[in-house]
Amino acid sequence: MIDPKLNDEGERQLLGEVLADKLQAILKYVEDIPAIKRDVQTLKTDVEELKTDMKVVKAGLADHSQKLREHDVEIAELKALL
Repeated sequence: MIDPKLNDEGERQLLGEVLADKLQAILKYVEDIPAIKRDVQTLKTDVEELKTDMKVVKAGLADHSQKLREHDVEIAELKALL
């Protein structure tokens, strides 16, 4: 609350200082936006690369699993011959 002893000029000055402080804080955040945007773009690029890598890993795992199943069948067939 504003001190009742302050005159109109004092009130304006005090309110101006409070407003300037708030505007300064807002400006700080606004100045950080380009850096945040760059960081987000970097993360987006990294995530896209990870998605591509995971597709490769999944495909390799599926292929490997299929080969293991084939080997299991072959081993079972060989055991049946013994």
